[in-house]
Amino acid sequence: MIRSFKQSDLDPVMAIWLNSNIAAHPFVPREYWEANEPMVREMIPQSDVFVAEEAGMVRGFIGIADGYIAGIFVDGNYRSHGLGRQLLNRAKEQYDALTLHVYQENRRAVAFYQREGFQVSEAGTDEETGRADYAMSWKR
Repeated sequence: MIRSFKQSDLDPVMAIWLNSNIAAHPFVPREYWEANEPMVREMIPQSDVFVAEEAGMVRGFIGIADGYIAGIFVDGNYRSHGLGRQLLNRAKEQYDALTLHVYQENRRAVAFYQREGFQVSEAGTDEETGRADYAMSWKR
């Protein structure tokens, strides 16, 4: 089930955020994600967040701010089961256009977004990590 974020979701959402970033971005030091956790914890309740819930547990989420997807994160044990697509489809129901940035080295994520209708609009570099990234966009 995809539903809106509740404050009680914050701890499981943050655990999924940290573990997913570490797993998906081995080219970025773990300390980078750990250092950014407090800032993200503050931003989550201020964003549009939808969670994927199964058996009463948060298994993934998508965070969006003004049509910008800050990220889709799915618990490692639940990846490749369609939760990311369900979360993205919920976002597509709410917005006529979406944008995001994704590391070029995260080929799995790049391929996922392309399958879901996103197009690379620009190649660049993430200023914080120095890693190559893509700006991607989708329009209804």
